[in-house]
Amino acid sequence: MPIRLVLADDHPIVLDGLENLFRLESDFRVVARCVNGEECLEAVRRFQPDVLVLDIRMPGKDGLAVLRELRREQQPTQVVLLAAALEEDEVLEALRLGVRGMVLKELAPKMVVQCVRKVHAGEQWLEKQAVGRALDTLLRREAGEREAATILTPREIEMVGMVARGLRNKEMSDRLAISEGTVKIHLHNIYRKLKVENRVELILYAQSKRLV
Repeated sequence: MPIRLVLADDHPIVLDGLENLFRLESDFRVVARCVNGEECLEAVRRFQPDVLVLDIRMPGKDGLAVLRELRREQQPTQVVLLAAALEEDEVLEALRLGVRGMVLKELAPKMVVQCVRKVHAGEQWLEKQAVGRALDTLLRREAGEREAATILTPREIEMVGMVARGLRNKEMSDRLAISEGTVKIHLHNIYRKLKVENRVELILYAQSKRLV
């Protein structure tokens, strides 16, 4: 039986190229092509393809949002991500969501075909440079978290993350169900332990340790 594909990309030229590429191969059948995330989800639900070739950046629901929805629905379709470039956090989330194939659009068309065949066979095909950078980031983030855990309490680490995301004292007190006065006491203790003077220095610390 042919490998049944759904193709999703918001650029018609790319979609045409992908469809023509796979139609030249006797072991593939394109069952649907989509230009946005919602169409993609509908096509996967309707056709239950073997493999979804998914552009990571699309209008509306992007590729990662589609992946999260497919994971929530426990869809069995394997996914190959297609991208002009891959950011480290995108790679990490895609791996956590079960993606087994990642291909850069700059690669030769035959590489896309090989990737889809590998993924359909239960193997992995990952863009080595992007994945390598992402795993390096993950290791440094985990090292930063371990270091912070030897200095700060879990509540203090949580508050560092909130400060780094731009939350003010009132927002932090609401989320943590504590008074603003207690927030200020926690922040004072955090500053003292980390030897920083203010929020800006705290944010720089969090970024240097990959806590955000």
